[in-house]
Amino acid sequence: MKDFLDEQVQLINNKAFITDDPVQFPRRYERVQDIEIVAFTVSTIAWGKRSMILRSAERMLARMGESPYEYVMNETYENLEKANVHRTFFEPDLAFMLRGFKNIYANNESIDTFLQKNNVSNPWQIAAILRNELVSANKSDSSRFLSANAEKSALKRLNLALRWLVRNDGIVDLGVWKCLTPAQLYIPLDVHVGNVARRLGLLQRTQNDRHAVEELTAVLRSFCPADPVKYDYALFGIGVMEKAK
Repeated sequence: MKDFLDEQVQLINNKAFITDDPVQFPRRYERVQDIEIVAFTVSTIAWGKRSMILRSAERMLARMGESPYEYVMNETYENLEKANVHRTFFEPDLAFMLRGFKNIYANNESIDTFLQKNNVSNPWQIAAILRNELVSANKSDSSRFLSANAEKSALKRLNLALRWLVRNDGIVDLGVWKCLTPAQLYIPLDVHVGNVARRLGLLQRTQNDRHAVEELTAVLRSFCPADPVKYDYALFGIGVMEKAK
């Protein structure tokens, strides 16, 4: 199985993958603050048809101009109204996120350095810490970015952002963060990846929750302890081929 998955990773994890994937958006920037803002905002709307995700992300980033970081620091998000961003995600939800990021940047060089100070070791810790910052900045508990029950969640979208920010094989993912190592990442588990993993016998749990993420990632770590989430490409690629049949 390891050899098969490694072959699939080689097929999918290449520069051509970037063109039709949301990872293209954080890759447009050089400043770490721009990259992390874009990684979080784009991964947050990464559900549904990929073509729709790409269109929504283009429109969302157009709102922020050339530098999402300057957009945040200038609090330009306060000019957002109630327009739709992507499916059930609206401008007030985007403003909620960015207001929280501004709160972090007010006292930290980056979100990464902020998380380093908090000695994080897994995505569920990161979810709790970021959620507290967002709630504090907004004086509200209405975040669509990280819910109150994130402790039990698969955290698919957060784990996707972390893959982009932490993995660095010089091919697709950017690897600009230091708060985690690639070995500490967890698989971005959605229905698609979960179903493929079950067909391959890599995952027994039927629910797509935290336990399933931990179970599947443990198996992938046995194949590659230093970089288990590289197999996200394999499971994605196998799924694409299955859908094409």
